[in-house]
Amino acid sequence: MAWIYLVLAGLFEIVWAFFMKKSEGFTLLVPSTITIITMIASFALLSIAMRSLPLGTAYTIWTGIGAVGAFIVGIVVLGESVTPMRLTAGALILAGIILMKISSSST
Repeated sequence: MAWIYLVLAGLFEIVWAFFMKKSEGFTLLVPSTITIITMIASFALLSIAMRSLPLGTAYTIWTGIGAVGAFIVGIVVLGESVTPMRLTAGALILAGIILMKISSSST
């Protein structure tokens, strides 16, 4: 169950990163509100997952899901540039997430 909470926390991190961008520096009410609500949800789910997962594993995977997810949303939704270097960096982050999950002895 901890892994489910961790993945959900990571997904909420993607949402809050996107809406933080859309909030224009917290000057727009709706995107700012969504940012804050999803931040709280993300942190709450992360803290629940950390009850049984090691700190290093949980935090690394949480930030990795958020980083790769925000990277993909930036490209697909916001039209950010796609270069070989950026794709390689994203792939390396994803590889790190996978290796961290495989190396974790907790379930």
